[in-house]
Amino acid sequence: MILRRFIQNAVSIATAAFIVFLIHWFVNIQIDSPITISELLYAYIMNVIMALGVIAVLYVFRRKLKDQLGFIFMAASMLKFVFFFLLFYPIYTSDDYMSRYEFFTFFIPYVICLIVECIILSRFLNRLDTAN
Repeated sequence: MILRRFIQNAVSIATAAFIVFLIHWFVNIQIDSPITISELLYAYIMNVIMALGVIAVLYVFRRKLKDQLGFIFMAASMLKFVFFFLLFYPIYTSDDYMSRYEFFTFFIPYVICLIVECIILSRFLNRLDTAN
């Protein structure tokens, strides 16, 4: 049951990210963005992996730390920013400048994954409240 729900949530995150990725890629083509498809894919894949990690952590601690799940979610979101500075920032600022295109290459998938994570967390917390 729990594994099935986790897989459903993983599919939700991946589907939302994939749809936005296609739109983002199309827009990049239309505006002749210097961002390559591999850079765009890297940003989306890393954000989906980090979002799945957050959801997995919430599932692991759902019973033990039920009342602190919101704080765990916020800490995990902050950790995602740390990963941004480790994984993306050095690449984006290698020329001593971060362009708008580079910023949006990270920020759009980050926001989409964060929105889906928030929806999943709110449903998850509601289920935990009604289970008692």
